[in-house]
Amino acid sequence: MSSRVLVALRIKATPARTFAVFTQEIGAWWRPNALFAFTPREPGVLSFEPGDGGRLIETRAGGKVFEIGRIRVWTPPSRLMFGWRQATFAEGQDTEVEVRFEAVGDKTRVTVQHTGWDSVPAGHAARHGFADAVFLRRHGEWWQALLSACQARLTRDE
Repeated sequence: MSSRVLVALRIKATPARTFAVFTQEIGAWWRPNALFAFTPREPGVLSFEPGDGGRLIETRAGGKVFEIGRIRVWTPPSRLMFGWRQATFAEGQDTEVEVRFEAVGDKTRVTVQHTGWDSVPAGHAARHGFADAVFLRRHGEWWQALLSACQARLTRDE
C-alpha cells in the first residue's frame, strides 16, 4: 500500500502570507472532521507553537491540551513538517505532514503530503474499516477541504 496522501492548491497570496495564515491562524480556518478527530471528545481549537520542536496542539473548551505532533521542520515561508497522531495511536504509530509553499506567478502552490499511514494497522479505529485506497482518498478529500478553508481565510479581505 502507498501510505501517502498528496494534495495541492494554488492560492492567490505570497508564500510568506500563506505560511503565516496556515500557521498563525489555523484555529480560524481548520474544519474538524468526525472521521479524523484527534480525540473522542468535542473538537477544540488548533494552534502551532512556532519553530523547530514546537507543537501542533488542540485546546478544548475546558483548557485541556492534546499534542497532535511536534514540529520537525519550520522554514518560513517555504516548508513546514510536523508529526500527526490521534489519541488512539499506539507507540510507533506515527504519521507526518509536510507542507510546502511555492511561488507560482502571483500565487502560492500549497502542497500537503501526509505520510506514515502504513504504521497504523488496517483494523485500527482511525481507519473506520475503510479499505486502504478508500481511507487515503477520504483523508485526501479532507485535506483538500482544509486547504480550501485556508484559501478562503486568506482571500476574505479581497
